[in-house]
Amino acid sequence: MTRFPDTLEPGSAYPLGASFDGLGVNFAVFSANADRIELCLYDPTGRREIARYTLPEWTDEVWHGYLPDARPGLLYGLRAHGPYRPEEGHRFNPAKLLIDPYARGLHGPLRWSDALHGYSVRSRRADLSLDRRDSAPFLPKSVVTAEHFDWSQDVRPRTPWSRTVIYEAHPRGLTMLFDQVDLPERGTFAALSHPAVIDHLLSLGVTALELLPVHAYAQDRFLLEKGLSNYWGYNTLNFFTPEPRYFASATRDEFRYAVRRLHAAGIEVILDVVYNHTAEGSELGPTLSWRGLDNASYYRLVADAPRHCVNDTGTGNTLNMSHSRTVQMVADSLRYWATSYGIDGFRFDLGTVLGRTDAGFDPGHAFFHVVRQDPVLQRLKLISEPWDIGPGGYQLGHHPPGFAEWNDRFRDTLRSYWRGDPGRRGELAARLSGSGDLFDRRARRPWASVNFLASHDGFTLADLTAYEHRHNEANGEDNNDGHGHNLSRNWGAEGETDDPAVLETRGRVQRAMLTSLFAAMGTPMLLGGDEFGRTQHGNNNAYCQDNELSWFDWEQARSPEGAALIAFTGRLAALRARYESLRSPRYLYGQEQPAEHVSDLEWFDASGERTGPESWDNPEERCLVMRRALRTAEGEVVAITLLLNAADTEREVQLPPPGETHLLLVDSAEPEAPEREIGARYTLQPQSAAIICGSEAPS
Repeated sequence: MTRFPDTLEPGSAYPLGASFDGLGVNFAVFSANADRIELCLYDPTGRREIARYTLPEWTDEVWHGYLPDARPGLLYGLRAHGPYRPEEGHRFNPAKLLIDPYARGLHGPLRWSDALHGYSVRSRRADLSLDRRDSAPFLPKSVVTAEHFDWSQDVRPRTPWSRTVIYEAHPRGLTMLFDQVDLPERGTFAALSHPAVIDHLLSLGVTALELLPVHAYAQDRFLLEKGLSNYWGYNTLNFFTPEPRYFASATRDEFRYAVRRLHAAGIEVILDVVYNHTAEGSELGPTLSWRGLDNASYYRLVADAPRHCVNDTGTGNTLNMSHSRTVQMVADSLRYWATSYGIDGFRFDLGTVLGRTDAGFDPGHAFFHVVRQDPVLQRLKLISEPWDIGPGGYQLGHHPPGFAEWNDRFRDTLRSYWRGDPGRRGELAARLSGSGDLFDRRARRPWASVNFLASHDGFTLADLTAYEHRHNEANGEDNNDGHGHNLSRNWGAEGETDDPAVLETRGRVQRAMLTSLFAAMGTPMLLGGDEFGRTQHGNNNAYCQDNELSWFDWEQARSPEGAALIAFTGRLAALRARYESLRSPRYLYGQEQPAEHVSDLEWFDASGERTGPESWDNPEERCLVMRRALRTAEGEVVAITLLLNAADTEREVQLPPPGETHLLLVDSAEPEAPEREIGARYTLQPQSAAIICGSEAPS
């Protein structure tokens, strides 16, 4: 058993966290307002405290100390002494053990108890009171780690944005029911590296796997009390530690192995990250880490009432991204995942919060500057969810260069058009063209628009065509949670049905929507499972459903219908990779002519005439033809024409030039039909889309 000294050596203020150097461990933790920080060491079970030290030095607001002979695997926690004056924003309580914000590992679960609160929850004074019970028995212990994974032979795919196809999936739900994966590994990081999983992604033309949060997160107390759980993971407990439940074994390299194998297959890995808030909730929430270390620095507090947290996230608290140490923590976390786990990009949940000041959203915020100048982070794929619930929180198109953004206007426009709403063609044209009206500024490119039909939050694609109302009764909130505005249509029956006509229409609409997604300029994102018709039975807010309601049903994927939709989706992705016109890296505005009388982008009516003002203004017209033409390096002019018909009747379409004959690449109404030559006219079925190629030889 290691014998530790009576006191710590001064150590270093850098780096933050617990750092093993081969001879011992340096501990460094930021707190601008604490009077003293204690380091508590625990036995291997995490139950018994075996030593306690005061960090001896305070440099640049960082408390630090060095423990000789300490090794990786050591369990520890922190206690912060200072004023408990909530009305001034300070909530120090040394009775509360704290997780190191920079911990690379956690030992043991979070067990809910009133003792986790810094105040007495039963006191009439509420959070103005002080609770002196020790919270250590209920809190995970931080773990000293040492990492030696060899990334020297790893080659990042670095797929160009214009060739990127994103697949959004839950790291657990993706494989929980996948019988080709060994039972102990299902729902874990290990399963992500299974050849069958990778082969499935490759069959879809996926170039990037975007995972819902993998940071260690807390299970909400109110959900556990209802017999539910936090499935999605948007409740971060630590920004540097992988979620322990996602490991199949004691080794902590499973996720690294998975990333390494995905890279070898040419697939990037993007993480959905939640830096806008933490699991500590509002001022009435528990004291787990940041609140106890320096509440006034880590969180945004109401200016004239610092007892209260600013709640621009809807979760009770908002991280203070105007504080340099908070920005540093986020940047350090991002860099850690990029270097230690080989991550290729990040999707920022409620990304507007990261650029928010007291005056509102600022695209020149320090956070964006830090990320864009960082030699590691600036080369990664960065995606923002460009909204929050704060004042002026909707900021689609207003992020700085280097960031892509989830485009909900693409989602809503495509949904509205394909369910048959009138007057949607003008908006549809802008979305299919890469949303240049939103993103074409400061040298941004079409890839800045992340186009999607569905995401983890809301209906799946299959449910968009099967339900007109949410069915969230299983969430225990009397069906009052989730979006009420889904722009969906059930096509004749709410939910499951045996009616062949309804099922045929639903399938045709799903394929038409997928065709639109892959044919649009911008970056397509496919919700995992939509490629085989995954359903959540009308639940559009399955955040608390860690069960078969949310897990991927791979039996459905192997059904004739599921397999056919998978093949069709893969075919669309292959066409996108094959034709640059479908994934143009620059905006097209019809101002260039690759051939005589052929512009790079033009719109036509079914008659073959260029769409004029009168036609655009006709709310009942539901047929639209979009042609994009580019000249290849060999001098050939290749034009890709997208035909869309959201009407209930078929339309005969006069195809625009070039070419006297055309090549039908795909028709959503005939998903298994091979490519074939067609004449100058083509009949488009109801609620269907087709992609056609015309070409002109070099002159």
